Amino acid sequence: MADTIIRFGIIGAADIARKVSRAIALAPNATLSAIGSRSLEKASKFASDNGFSPHVKIYGSYEAVLDDPEIDAVYVPLPTSLHLRWAVLAAEKKKHLLLEKPVALNVAEFDKILEACEANGVQFMDGTMWMHNPRTAKMKEFLFDADKFGQLKAVNSVFSFAADADFLANDIRVKPDLDGLGALGDAGWYCIRSILFAANYELPKRVIALPNPVLNELGVILSCGCSLLWEDGKVATFHCSFLSNLTMDVTAIGTNGTLHLNDFIIPYVEKEAYFSTCSKSGFTELVTGWQPLPSKHIVPTDLPQEAHMVREFSHLVKEIKLNGAKPEEKWPTITRKTQLVLDAVKASLDGGFVPVELGH
Repeated sequence: MADTIIRFGIIGAADIARKVSRAIALAPNATLSAIGSRSLEKASKFASDNGFSPHVKIYGSYEAVLDDPEIDAVYVPLPTSLHLRWAVLAAEKKKHLLLEKPVALNVAEFDKILEACEANGVQFMDGTMWMHNPRTAKMKEFLFDADKFGQLKAVNSVFSFAADADFLANDIRVKPDLDGLGALGDAGWYCIRSILFAANYELPKRVIALPNPVLNELGVILSCGCSLLWEDGKVATFHCSFLSNLTMDVTAIGTNGTLHLNDFIIPYVEKEAYFSTCSKSGFTELVTGWQPLPSKHIVPTDLPQEAHMVREFSHLVKEIKLNGAKPEEKWPTITRKTQLVLDAVKASLDGGFVPVELGH
């Protein structure tokens, strides 16, 4: 039997909504039914610019999308400062919630969003697309192979891109009233998630922000870094920045193996992604090379990773809608842990790079 088609509404016409609207179109079990913006003109222009079907309803307010009884789920790409209000309202209107990251300004806000989702029986998922790439599952197999990888000892993650002058002056991610977490909330979210992924979502005991963050004149983070420490001796570091060349690297080092990834957030090409591994590495006899050499693993995919995300989310919504299933708790749990670490990093930065113990 063919999948039930889940009907999406989008509230907000952010650039990222262009990518997710395409993903909704590509996912076999989803369709875009409505777009809402702060004005009918803005919503109409967004629909026209992105070639939406004439069947997509166009609304001049966010409320109108949430009030549409035909909408099953909403994608919310609004500025982070608006997430609490609109995510809670979406849940109260019984709309399943795909929420752009960072999901909230702090974990207290996110807990209110989660409470609304739980009270209304709606599925929550954040918009961290790389989690749904088939490559990610293959990497997990390696990371949790006791023989090939062993025990995790260290992770290093970097996400940077060189923003232009217009971005640094006008983008919502550099405005304290819209996205006050800056590069930490935008790029740092991905770094933190990659570290937690490698650590099987075990929270660190403490975090210590690295000195010399770069802030703009309004106090928003443009570049920063952090060290994370676990009780069992695992360590991790990350660097996130709007001021350096495009880099998306993760290195995870175990007692027996190492995983390298150079495009972890957005693969170099849509239809395949790769990572490299090495196990039980050593030198040749004369120390002139490595043996064995690293292995390159190529993972093809029929859909871009954002369409895999929409498909997975839509499948969970269908199970709730048709079969009375309970919302999947895996995704909000992972989201909350990411937000907890992000909050601790921010507290360390604000406190002058002091160690911050993780709350739960």
